[in-house]
Amino acid sequence: MGMEKQYCSICAWRQNCQKRFSVVTDAAGCVRCPDYSRDRTIKDLDIEAVERGGREQ
Repeated sequence: MGMEKQYCSICAWRQNCQKRFSVVTDAAGCVRCPDYSRDRTIKDLDIEAVERGGREQ
């Protein structure tokens, strides 16, 4: 397990972010934002459950 997943939807600043749709993303959709800070109230299991649910739709 290499890097931590970085998505705008799990960033601590997501409500007040002015860069949300202008940051660079990689092929996996992970953001490359210098202001990114993970929201620690969101657990890895929550993220994985959402990812699985999104693929099945």
